[in-house]
Amino acid sequence: MKIACVIPAYNEEKNIAKIIEQVKQIVDLVVVVNDHSSDKTKEILDNINDLKIAVLHHPINLGQGAALQTGNDYSIKHGCDIIVHFDADRQFLAEDIRKIVSPIIEENYDIVLGSRFMEIKSEIPKFKKNIIMPIAKIFNRLFFNIKTSDPQNGFRAMKSSVAEKIKIENDRMAHCTEILAKAFKYGLKIKEVPVKVLYTEFGQKFSGGFKIIKDLFLKKISN
Repeated sequence: MKIACVIPAYNEEKNIAKIIEQVKQIVDLVVVVNDHSSDKTKEILDNINDLKIAVLHHPINLGQGAALQTGNDYSIKHGCDIIVHFDADRQFLAEDIRKIVSPIIEENYDIVLGSRFMEIKSEIPKFKKNIIMPIAKIFNRLFFNIKTSDPQNGFRAMKSSVAEKIKIENDRMAHCTEILAKAFKYGLKIKEVPVKVLYTEFGQKFSGGFKIIKDLFLKKISN
């Protein structure tokens, strides 16, 4: 099966080259979507000459959700069977891609979600672990009937047929909830697998927690 890995990138000049190098060893196609970065991310990407790597640029900053949808569309168009979503900030481990696609290949799952709260324990900032994540889980269960151990993990894999069905309409942080809500709504075969997440910038993640809550509520209000 042809596996694509979609990596949205915004101001990731320090990480993007290393991430691409690690990921391309595991998948058939790496699709990097530069979401109108203001640093040297575009310059680095434009200097890449590798048939396994597709580089796409947004002319304006549209948000992570929009970048993922751009990558999904490209992967589907180029005949990929499985699409993996992977962050550019080096928090995920490339070797976990094998683990997250395995249930699709071997057990015919439709979508596989990475979880920080299963057998492998990630060192999650206390504010995010004890406040943001419980609120997100309660919100998702109450309003979307989503029952997962890690509702805001962006590391996932899905069949291309699922990506065709789940169009990401929330451009920014609420896309995680949207994907889960649609997966449960459509009755897809879902599995969670443990993944390791590395946190290196705790302050950034602290502030990012507020954005998650805000986007979750905006998502519900907009509907």
